[in-house]
Amino acid sequence: MKNTRGFSLIELLIVVAIIGIIAAIAVPNLLKSRQAANEASAISSTRTIGTSQATYQSTAGGNQSFATSLTVLNAAAFVDATLGSGTKSGFNYATTGIAPATAGLPWTFDTAATPQQTGNFGMILNGFIRGDK
Repeated sequence: MKNTRGFSLIELLIVVAIIGIIAAIAVPNLLKSRQAANEASAISSTRTIGTSQATYQSTAGGNQSFATSLTVLNAAAFVDATLGSGTKSGFNYATTGIAPATAGLPWTFDTAATPQQTGNFGMILNGFIRGDK
């Protein structure tokens, strides 16, 4: 009698096929989960920038002007260095304080989080976050 230890070639091919099928199912779900996490981070970061703009206006802006860029917010320590760099979790961030065209009107600001791949988020002055896909 022969010593029959181990697996046959057919058994190994079946196991490899099953692993391939499981991977084909799992990878798209993993990518969707990552995208959802990055989008949630973008919404949170956009809110952080909006809150930082409001804090900047009430302190360094003398209750009048908003910060003109993320660099200004970062230098004043209202946002962390990662967000202040303008890139985080697959999104590019920008904010701009806008002076009024007519004297006596209030300043405004615009904040946007532009994805490096797909989707778009931004914040308008009243604090509502909108998304375009």
